[in-house]
Amino acid sequence: MKNLLSILLLFLSFGALSAQQKEVSIMKYEDFEKRIQKDNDKLLVVNFWATTCAPCVKELPHFMEINNKFKDHSNFKMILVSLDRLVDKERVLKFIKNKNLTAEVILLDDIKRMNTWIPRFEKNWDGNIPVTIFYKNGEKVYFNDGEMSKEDLEKTINNNLK
Repeated sequence: MKNLLSILLLFLSFGALSAQQKEVSIMKYEDFEKRIQKDNDKLLVVNFWATTCAPCVKELPHFMEINNKFKDHSNFKMILVSLDRLVDKERVLKFIKNKNLTAEVILLDDIKRMNTWIPRFEKNWDGNIPVTIFYKNGEKVYFNDGEMSKEDLEKTINNNLK
């Protein structure tokens, strides 16, 4: 029985690891904008964060819990957009593994043009993170500036998945 339990735990561990990204897509703003439009048949939850942002790191476990809850819903997709620098890519990959991030992670390598692309996402966004933007049918339906509670995240998803 003990061996069976050990094998089961090992199997579950491999399953959790396979859900994590082994590589991070690196994109410029224009490519990410196209990526958002690609999923225009879904409720798309886009969270902007960085490994060095304490409120971002604090809310990510809630995001992963909610992502895992909705991941099999055909009209749902979560993307975590890292605003870490490109030179910190290995740190981002290590963070993904250590924090068991199961949502898709993209590294937005466009820090020098932030003043150009931030207002294109949201005119009232001052550049602080975390920020979460919800898109439905390719259109922005909700903007959350700052930390988002698990309850608010789940409520916003439920309200827009209808």
